[in-house]
Amino acid sequence: MSGDSSPGQVAGADEVLANLMEAVPSVEAGRSVGDRVIRVPARDLARVAGAARALGFEMCSDLTVVDYLGKRRVRFEVVVNLLSLQHNRRLRVLVPVPEGDPEVPSLVPVYPGANFLEREAYDMFGIRFAGHPDLTRILMPDDWAGHPLRRDFDVGAVPVQVKDAPQVR
Repeated sequence: MSGDSSPGQVAGADEVLANLMEAVPSVEAGRSVGDRVIRVPARDLARVAGAARALGFEMCSDLTVVDYLGKRRVRFEVVVNLLSLQHNRRLRVLVPVPEGDPEVPSLVPVYPGANFLEREAYDMFGIRFAGHPDLTRILMPDDWAGHPLRRDFDVGAVPVQVKDAPQVR
């Protein structure tokens, strides 16, 4: 895998990785701490999700974003963790996302459980998920300016009142 910090290449990649690489040639595969890890361009994320689903990865257990401001050439990386409960396998999907156009395809058509995860990533980091059915803020007020988990967000400039938060007495 290319990039600034990537898992080691898998010699004779296992069957899951080989099948993903065959289905989507842009996939770079490796392992990290025993887990299968692939890196894929944003344009191919939907194809990878469909191929992973066909290989038995029926659950999107997590989706988050890492902000590498000042550390890497490509600022953001979407990290998707998929599970195959039937085969007891994990797959981590890494998607580099440039700061100038922070958009990737939505996984909701393939993994409906990714709905709120994508909304959180949008709300906190400003990553847009093309094709998402309701890409609106989920934690911050609708009129909030900016994305508070970006490394360049001015922390402490504005007090935060989370949506529908109960009043503390």
